[in-house]
Amino acid sequence: MNKFKSRLIILFFVIILTMFVVSCSNTQYKNNGERIYFTATSSSGKSIFSQGSTMMQGNISCVDCHGADGHGGNVNIMMDSFEAPNITWTALTGSHEDHVPFTETTIKDAITKGIDPSGQELESYMPIWQMADEDLNDLIGFLKTLK
Repeated sequence: MNKFKSRLIILFFVIILTMFVVSCSNTQYKNNGERIYFTATSSSGKSIFSQGSTMMQGNISCVDCHGADGHGGNVNIMMDSFEAPNITWTALTGSHEDHVPFTETTIKDAITKGIDPSGQELESYMPIWQMADEDLNDLIGFLKTLK
């Protein structure tokens, strides 16, 4: 009987631990733009994928390089590293040495075409993203919240 009770207790703790892990992995996002930024998936179910960036392996999203707060920083990938830029709204739309400030339209071009406001190609580490217009608008809306 003691063996049965100990197995039952172990089973109980395994179930509790499993429920905890599952609840932690079901992150709730405030909106679709935030979901895209953190997961590169859309709540609409429409495909979002990237091309370019030969250094990236597997699934990536904006947060992997630019961080949860959008401030960027040093990113180590495989045997290389690079400096991901700050993509908070203030940083994007503020003054830049190499080009005029980004606008909503030129930010969309940076994301979907890989170019800056002057038409120059972004660093090769920046993937070119393909997504529905509504998802791109949602992502821009989220970027506007990054401080």
